[in-house]
Amino acid sequence: MTSRSTFSVRIQQADFDLSQEIATLRAGNPKVGAVVSFVGTVRDMNDGLDVATMELEHYPGMTEKAIEAILAQAGARWPVAGALVIHRVGPLKPQEQIVLVAVSAAHRGEAFAACEFIIDYLKTEAPFWKKEDTPAGARWVDARVSDEAALSKWSKKAN
Repeated sequence: MTSRSTFSVRIQQADFDLSQEIATLRAGNPKVGAVVSFVGTVRDMNDGLDVATMELEHYPGMTEKAIEAILAQAGARWPVAGALVIHRVGPLKPQEQIVLVAVSAAHRGEAFAACEFIIDYLKTEAPFWKKEDTPAGARWVDARVSDEAALSKWSKKAN
């Protein structure tokens, strides 16, 4: 982690502006040579069923602390200048943005790795609950095996 690292976590109902958030993450740090971002959106179909809406719930306070711990782990592994996670809660429709993970660093390799690490841990370790409204009724979404597999690769890597 560089001496000027800044980490930010926001849980909100409102949408976010990707360009504005990236500009803010880069602002004032001339050592930043790379910014990598991931934006997750609501799909219109999951497990073979149409999804009309997805509702995300969280445990205020606990969720932010869990994500802050993930950012701290990323900062301990890679020399990142900054990292931002914005996660939306409440009802969302297909194509709406759910989550933004953005990482700034001096070089692209660190930024890519840290961003992927953060999203992999976010998908499995952050306390969010998702409910989908489908033609068959409402259903809670379980964690995916592929998310757990993605997470397991980080315990095998050392930096």
